[in-house]
Parts: sequence; C-alpha cells; structure tokens
Amino acid sequence: MEEDKGKLELIACKSFMANIELVHVIDFLNKTLKDRNIMFGLTKDTDNDEMTINIYEFE
Repeated sequence: MEEDKGKLELIACKSFMANIELVHVIDFLNKTLKDRNIMFGLTKDTDNDEMTINIYEFE
C-alpha cells in the first residue's frame, strides 16, 4: 500500500502583532525552503489585530 504523500504536520506556531510585512517574509521563506520539506502559513485574527505564523513539515 502506498503511503499518504503530502501530509502536513504542524511543528510550531507563534502569534505577533499584525504587520503586512509578515506576508512578504512568509512568501520569502516558502520560496527559499521549499526543497527542505518545510512550509510556512500565516493567518490573521482581525478581532485581536494579530497574525499567527504556522510552520509545517510535509512528509
């Protein structure tokens, strides 16, 4: 049986004050580290004016 490829595992997350520049940082990190099986995500909580960076490892 073939293993499930592309499975994401959350390995870390951290929240910061909202800053539009974080979008550019996440884009840069994803482009630079895509061959290392690491992916970064960014979510925005408008109620608290925070952004959360999520770091995933894919298998």
